[in-house]
Amino acid sequence: MALVRAGLDRLATVAGVVGTVASELAGAGGYAARTFGCPAGMRGLTVEWAWLAAHLAVYPAGLVREQLTDSGGYRTDPLPPVRRSLVVTDMDAAGTPILLVHGIMDNRSVFTVFRRALRRRGFGVVHAVNYSLFTGDVRAAAHQLRGHVERLREQTGHDKVHIVGHSLGGVIARYYVQRMGGAAAVDTLVTLGSPHAGTLSAYLMPTPLARQLRPGSDLMAELDRPAPGCTTRFLVVWSRMDQMVVPQRRARLDRSDLDVEHLELRDVGHLSLPIDPRVVRWITSALARTAHERHPFRAGHRGDSGHADTRCSESTPAS
Repeated sequence: MALVRAGLDRLATVAGVVGTVASELAGAGGYAARTFGCPAGMRGLTVEWAWLAAHLAVYPAGLVREQLTDSGGYRTDPLPPVRRSLVVTDMDAAGTPILLVHGIMDNRSVFTVFRRALRRRGFGVVHAVNYSLFTGDVRAAAHQLRGHVERLREQTGHDKVHIVGHSLGGVIARYYVQRMGGAAAVDTLVTLGSPHAGTLSAYLMPTPLARQLRPGSDLMAELDRPAPGCTTRFLVVWSRMDQMVVPQRRARLDRSDLDVEHLELRDVGHLSLPIDPRVVRWITSALARTAHERHPFRAGHRGDSGHADTRCSESTPAS
């Protein structure tokens, strides 16, 4: 009798999970249908496909490891006016190294446009790294990232770095910051379309890495643990049109114990997040401030700081 009851309880649990997944997929599908049917959504879809074609063209070059080059110190005379202005107004911001971490099955070429924008803005050291295409564990990749951070700090002489992670790169960097003491070395962590609460699309890939990215996985539970004393600022960019993070709201980082700012977009695909002008402008403006204030009443969370102006319909719950 006890076995029968246990079996029924298990079936009820499975049925509940299936119902929740079906509901979330229906919501995401409904929002996608509404989005792609309006001008802003069609424009975003066009940009996504155009950037995919361009990205495939530069992908082979991104397989080559990038060498860290000297930015030329703090001399301002050879710099164009925009870069010179940041160095003059905030030398610390201009000199803080920025490390770019790509997503799954990708390489540093995804940041081709983004890193150029950072350099034009005046940031002196912008370095993109590759991790193995065959990475099967977020924790192992985070250990590799720690090595990259330490080498970058040693070569530049800076105590702190910024990290920008696209997709899986944001999850890897977050694990390093929260679970491996990386907060001591990372001033700001920017995530672009990273599945902070997992993604249902991970069920389509029967690999160990994909299992870690599923909602409710051991890795997700570990990242959900309290992170007392984490001083890193989080800049989280997510889009309601993201086709890889499903439902899209799982790319948010809703934590009261962390210093988090969100930028919500409604018409940008997953791959084109690093090239969207609004994303680039928001991130470069935030990184150009070395002194970021915390909320006076709560120990971190600062809520939404920006929303896209292009909407296909009235605001709806995040898909």
